[in-house]
Amino acid sequence: MTDSDISRRRALALGGAAAGAVLGLGVSSCSSPIRGSHASGPRKTPSPAAELCVLTPSTTAGPFHLEGAPFRRDITDGRQGVPLTVRLTVRDEPHACALLKGAAVEIWQCDAWGYYSGYPTARPGGTVPAASQEAGGNQAGTYLRGFRTTGSDGVAEFATIFPGWYASRAPHIHVRVHTGGRKTGGTYEGGKLNWTGQLFFDDRHADAVYARSPYSRHTGKRGRLAQDTVYGGGGARDGLTTVTGDVDGGLLATLTVGIDPTRESTEKGAGGEGVRPPTSPSPGGTPEVPPSSPPPGGTAQTKPPPDSAASASHTPSH
Repeated sequence: MTDSDISRRRALALGGAAAGAVLGLGVSSCSSPIRGSHASGPRKTPSPAAELCVLTPSTTAGPFHLEGAPFRRDITDGRQGVPLTVRLTVRDEPHACALLKGAAVEIWQCDAWGYYSGYPTARPGGTVPAASQEAGGNQAGTYLRGFRTTGSDGVAEFATIFPGWYASRAPHIHVRVHTGGRKTGGTYEGGKLNWTGQLFFDDRHADAVYARSPYSRHTGKRGRLAQDTVYGGGGARDGLTTVTGDVDGGLLATLTVGIDPTRESTEKGAGGEGVRPPTSPSPGGTPEVPPSSPPPGGTAQTKPPPDSAASASHTPSH
């Protein structure tokens, strides 16, 4: 059964004008279908009756994933930046959208200058200091990566920093949801990969963050949300988080996703990250390449890995 079929089934079950207005849109589980990147004024919180519970669409995982991320709440490893708490709520869509306990949520992201742990040769583009100057150094293999399992409230929470940008992409955080595996050796193994997504942020939050140090030391043309090659423009259904707080006291980003724990992910070809190919140099003269996972020796390669698409819902082609 497709994501649109599920949407139609539940919309018809709800009945009434509210259900008919959103029929077939595939909005994310219990999330507001806010669109766009420049919302003016305070956002209205939809009433529960106006919300639909459907599978959240998957998207590409993109490059820069590493196996064996550690279990922990604080994933910073000393990386400097505006404090960000990521709070993801996972719901079991086939079972009345119940809060899903015991799901393993995995996230990974770049640091304030656009560098990923484990990929010392992947430059983020623009004018940026060397990775080794940042706290911890780019050789630290696990900074800004981690696993958490959801509690009885369906929530997994991480303490991190607001992500930087790279190669014209809007700021984002990669996320996967797994079920059926187990914690072993400090990481998560086995089970199913049920959902893959990316978490996005309104441009106004990025503008405020990037005016601060250390982000301001990375200069160049970064991507805006409306032009991002992965973000689908569908608000929460496409990973746009709700952000509260401020750059002085720290930010909180929240999102709810609906998954089907019985469905396993599929693999698709590489692409969709908007990173220049190896033949196109960055302004500093260094090619910007999405490398694959480094071999045991720890040296990143230049061939991009296959992106991942998960969940029973449709996978965008971008």
